[in-house]
Amino acid sequence: MAGANKLNGSAAQSGSDTLRISESVEEGTARRVCIGDNSSTAGLAPLLNNDNTIQNKTYHHHNGSLTEYGAISSTSDDIDLEPDLMAQSRLLPYHAPPTEEGDLLTSTESTSLKRGLSQRHLSMLGIAGSIGTGLFLGLGLAVAKGGPLGALLGYAVIGLVVCAVQFALGEVAALLPVTGSFVRHSEFLVDPALGFAVGWNLVYGNILSIPAEITAICTLFQFWFNEDSGNVISPVVFILGFIVVTVAVGFSFVRVFGEIEFVFALLKIGLVVFLVVLGLVIDLGGIPGTERIGFRYWRDPGPLVEYIATGDWGKFLGFWAVMTGAVFSFAGVESLAMAAAETRNPRRAIPRACKRVFARIVIFYMVAVFVVGLLVPSDDERLVGSGNSVAQSPFVIAASAAGIPVIASVVNAIVITSAWSAANQSLLAGTRVLYGLALKGQAPRVFLRTTSWGTPYMCVGLFGCFMLLSFMSLSEDAITVFWWLVMLTAAGVLFSWSAILLNHIRLLQAMKRQGIQPSGLPWHNWWTAYSSPAALFMCLLILVTSGFTVFTEGNWDSATFVSCYLDIPLMSIAYLSWKYYKRTKIVSLDEIALGDAFEQASLYPDEPEPKQKGWVRFISWIWD
Repeated sequence: MAGANKLNGSAAQSGSDTLRISESVEEGTARRVCIGDNSSTAGLAPLLNNDNTIQNKTYHHHNGSLTEYGAISSTSDDIDLEPDLMAQSRLLPYHAPPTEEGDLLTSTESTSLKRGLSQRHLSMLGIAGSIGTGLFLGLGLAVAKGGPLGALLGYAVIGLVVCAVQFALGEVAALLPVTGSFVRHSEFLVDPALGFAVGWNLVYGNILSIPAEITAICTLFQFWFNEDSGNVISPVVFILGFIVVTVAVGFSFVRVFGEIEFVFALLKIGLVVFLVVLGLVIDLGGIPGTERIGFRYWRDPGPLVEYIATGDWGKFLGFWAVMTGAVFSFAGVESLAMAAAETRNPRRAIPRACKRVFARIVIFYMVAVFVVGLLVPSDDERLVGSGNSVAQSPFVIAASAAGIPVIASVVNAIVITSAWSAANQSLLAGTRVLYGLALKGQAPRVFLRTTSWGTPYMCVGLFGCFMLLSFMSLSEDAITVFWWLVMLTAAGVLFSWSAILLNHIRLLQAMKRQGIQPSGLPWHNWWTAYSSPAALFMCLLILVTSGFTVFTEGNWDSATFVSCYLDIPLMSIAYLSWKYYKRTKIVSLDEIALGDAFEQASLYPDEPEPKQKGWVRFISWIWD
């Protein structure tokens, strides 16, 4: 092509017709050409293919040959380059493509996925993932087990653990913003076998949680459409409808998903604020015809409840039962970093989202638990239920007693949106983890296929097939089997939190070993060096004791035992199997390639943050 330039090595030379990749690339390194300003894709810039089309390619020199993950396969391949693009090009170092021994890959996901999520989406994604049935329906059970004070203390302790998890996730993800988040971090910082085990555990849990949420939605709709009301609609209608819309969201632009979750989060926050204010009004006797409650139920039945045993030991067990249950209420906060490669300015957005989500969620839960403890006595039998009926919501119980029955329908409507929101988040998290596993060769490479707008459609298609399991709810025998399958990974959230904390501990240890100061991290807090080990100990302790009730006299329950403990041998088998099959080793602290990670962080700083304008400034405190 006349008039084009030739780039040989790292120097641009005029008067030639082609761009040739340098043959003098050092073994074990890689080179790529950046066209224009590509900071919005974290520096993972495109190359030009030999047909003049811009292609995202990574080249790796190994054993005398230059290979790449794409069409060009040798050092002799020429790439035509337009003159105007040649003027903007530059040759930069880049880390070699991954191996299964722990290298971290970011080029493929950046070239295939699109950065459609902002910090606003991430913050609200974390909030939407944590405010759900656990808050609207499950707080009453916490008060029934531990009393108003026991419930408050239990949620406070787990809130501190969530704080440690979120800050640990933020510090690692800011340095390593990759799809799959802590799953990929485990491969890079600990052991590829650990990433395999945690990743497939997450895929399995998410792939079954979606039909579980759709089944719960059908149950919630029966609150309005049942034989007593005279309006009976077949559950098949709801199942098909939600499968279609969930798959549609999964195949759409990731920004569409972000906006949907943003709206859902606003609805949930609005309902929480409304219910808290309404609860305080009812407690203070502000509803005509009702008396002031005050702290009546803190005096009788009392602030603490005896659970299983008697005396102080029984009260402690009540507090411990609340704490183990609170873990699952906060489940989902870790999902906000799963789509890091689809997030704009991830090194700023993810830490900010982690910090803000923690503060808001803990405040919402703590205030809500406190108000619930004021409204309903801990010995009210209605608080103990299956967890999928709006009738057991302490807010509904209190509102009905105050003569406001319409609150039940409002709460039911928001809980339905919460269930669908949870299904959407499971789809996002599960598909991105599966995509990340495929990147590392731990899942079939067919799952790396993406649409032109960056959606891993093969991953979404697999999850869509498993959504059909929700039809098992139409058969009593089948639904029993289905719920047992779901319970197999009920403890998965504790494994996820433990992996996040272990990754952070290993990162700090590797930095110390390699002489890198923690202040060099894109985001760091001095106290996380102490909070991560303490929180990891708490997570493991809760994991071991979460099903303690089944070991007490007369309280054996097979379903509880399975949900609490079967995931432990499943994770162990997955870890040891991959370790044996691939002969993986725990990555040495000296061999963790932190230099490349810090170089990438310094080469590609985040874009300037736009300032909020107009009416948005007055509500942006929720996510900013």
